[in-house]
Amino acid sequence: MTILVTAASGQLGHLVVDALLARGAAPDSIVAGARTVAKAADLADRGVRVVPLDYSAPESIDAALEGVDSVLLISGSEPGSRLAGHVNVIDAAARAGVTKLVYTSVSHADTVDLVLAPDHKATEEAIAASGIPAVLLRNNWYIENYAGDLAGAAQNGVISAAVGDAAVSAAARADYAEAAAVVLLEDGHIGRTYELAGPRATYADIASAMGEVLGREVAYVPATPEELAARLASFGLDEGTVGFVVALDAGIAGGALDVTETDLADLIGRPTTPWVEALRAVAPAN
Repeated sequence: MTILVTAASGQLGHLVVDALLARGAAPDSIVAGARTVAKAADLADRGVRVVPLDYSAPESIDAALEGVDSVLLISGSEPGSRLAGHVNVIDAAARAGVTKLVYTSVSHADTVDLVLAPDHKATEEAIAASGIPAVLLRNNWYIENYAGDLAGAAQNGVISAAVGDAAVSAAARADYAEAAAVVLLEDGHIGRTYELAGPRATYADIASAMGEVLGREVAYVPATPEELAARLASFGLDEGTVGFVVALDAGIAGGALDVTETDLADLIGRPTTPWVEALRAVAPAN
């Protein structure tokens, strides 16, 4: 069995390759697709075949898929404009006769009110229409997404967001990567949709975890959408980016990332990484 991991030079993709190797996959059974091959040079040094792969260049996808049985399609990094690239990968996988397509989606993509969801929902629909045997991994938030908030809290002792008293069910990026490795290597997952998440945490809980990591008190200070927008604009962010972030917080405030499924821990066979441990890994240097 040969596995193609797309976006393998990115943070999640690289961790998936690490997890595949840790779980016993032979290096020569893994193909690491990267838009910039040089950024995955360390994987090549470990015996993994690194190939150019750009979601916007179908010919690169076809070449990367030669001899491949299973594909992990890691969602693109540009919300609102990534569907076309995803479809290019799906179409190429269908042409290549791939027997397992795994996609990294978002929590409850087909029903959730979250600004990130439409791309994922449409991609899931395209996968279903393709007829390729597939597994959907609906990833909740990454704890690492709060690295910037942690750095800010180190300076001012505050984390602020326009999410009210909502909770997220985040997990460490490495946990999601390990789950992807499990479904890529094991049989029995085709046709499944996994809601991957950690234990739910309110922003007060997150502030407490940050305080433990930083060794100082950290308070969660709720903001209104208007206050958030003004703060972001003061940082020099453009109107589109400000609107996106405010809409993202609105979705979180509405419970979009507050889920209770235990699929992630069940798949990886252990509890997910605690907030304090995951935050400590991205904490600013003293």
